[in-house]
Amino acid sequence: MKRRTRAATAIVLSAGIIAGGIWAASSFLEQQQTLLMERCTVAIGPDEHRLDPEQSSNAALIAAVSIDRGLQARAATIGIATAVQESKLRNIDYGDDAGPDSRGLFQQRPSQGWGTEAQIMNPVYAANRFYQELEKFDYMSMDVTEAAQKVQRSAYPRAYADHEPEGRAYASALTGNSPAALNCILKRTETAGDPQKVIKNLEEQYGSQNINAEALGNEVHVRASNNLGWSVAQWAVANAKADSTITVSNAGLQWDRRAQGWRNANTDSGVVVITLARSNGEG
Repeated sequence: MKRRTRAATAIVLSAGIIAGGIWAASSFLEQQQTLLMERCTVAIGPDEHRLDPEQSSNAALIAAVSIDRGLQARAATIGIATAVQESKLRNIDYGDDAGPDSRGLFQQRPSQGWGTEAQIMNPVYAANRFYQELEKFDYMSMDVTEAAQKVQRSAYPRAYADHEPEGRAYASALTGNSPAALNCILKRTETAGDPQKVIKNLEEQYGSQNINAEALGNEVHVRASNNLGWSVAQWAVANAKADSTITVSNAGLQWDRRAQGWRNANTDSGVVVITLARSNGEG
């Protein structure tokens, strides 16, 4: 009888220890999620530049619009550096003392002919409007800050130079010239992804003539290769937080939200595969 009692007690204790271990592990993982600082980085050579997911998504949009317009990567460098200076790459709905009616990523002013406030607050419109002005002169032969100032006509004409390094790094990754250079460290997904929304955003930003995409279950398959393929792949990583993306595959590599980086993978040639969460808490 005593042996049975001792055995039963041991089983109860063992179960308690196991349950306690599971609770402790779960608690540790939740604490890790809570303390995780979400960020997106671009590493090219010895230099690394960091943005948060919202900023990275807006940088990806600016680069995508430059591709839609058939511009050189330098245009994206100028666009991203300008938006960092003007709005810290956020679509803000206020101006400053120098331009009280300034709005959006580029702080464009309705009173100066940039468009209506509603138009300027649309990031795709704002980026196109910026490039519309940039295309009027030989920006390829100019310093980044000089070209930005010629468009913006800022009271601080040299300020854009401070943001040239991160502008160049993010433009290089997001135009596909630096493959797998952009990485985002993110918490688990909060919602399920929407493949049709991803396709809509891709077509709006890159232009429907550049994007051949289809939804297959919780995946978006984009037929794109070379620079365009890497541009789309890194666009998807830059938008992974908003889109609840858990993996992005392209050209023998895969970005994995859980692994927090790129790794080797079997991929289909010429196809970028964006896999979205089916429910919250994935990745």
